[in-house]
This record gives sequence, structure tokens and C-alpha cells, in this order.
Amino acid sequence: MRDRIPEIVAADGRGDIPVRVAAESEYDVLLEEKLREEVAEYLSSRQLQELADILEVVYALAERAGTSQASLEGIRLEKFHRRGGFRRRYVMDFE
Repeated sequence: MRDRIPEIVAADGRGDIPVRVAAESEYDVLLEEKLREEVAEYLSSRQLQELADILEVVYALAERAGTSQASLEGIRLEKFHRRGGFRRRYVMDFE
């Protein structure tokens, strides 16, 4: 869950919620599960807030891999310049 959720819930008068700090050995798996969840939510709702949630999880995964948001963006841009993006809507069609 996001870092501030326990304090937000408590501030809303809903009391404390049980939380624990994930072990190093499980954290990447939990982030990957969260990524799947957020992607499914976006595909269901098509809301921009869900895309923002996806980015937040991607940034956390990048940090776990030793990469900053800026470095990740640099990798994305380098790949964009080499291979392009998805703006032209091309689809491979072998029929």
C-alpha cells in the first residue's frame, strides 16, 4: 500500500489499520502483484489516475533495480529514438 495510507485512514477517524514492513525477500513480488492490480484497474476503468498508480509502482520497481526515475526516463527516450513509440498505431499483419 502507499506509504501514507495508514495515517490518512487514522486521520479520517477510522482508527489504525494493521500494517507491517515487507521483508526484502517478498517486496519485489508484492510490487509485481501491485503492478498487475493497477494495470487491471486501468484496463477496467481507463482512468488517468490508474495510469499514475501504474507509474508509481514502476518507479518503485526501478528504484529496487537501482535506477532512478530520471535514469528510467533516459532509457525510455533512448529506446524511443531507436525504435519509435506507439503513436502511429502500427500492427503487424501477416494475413
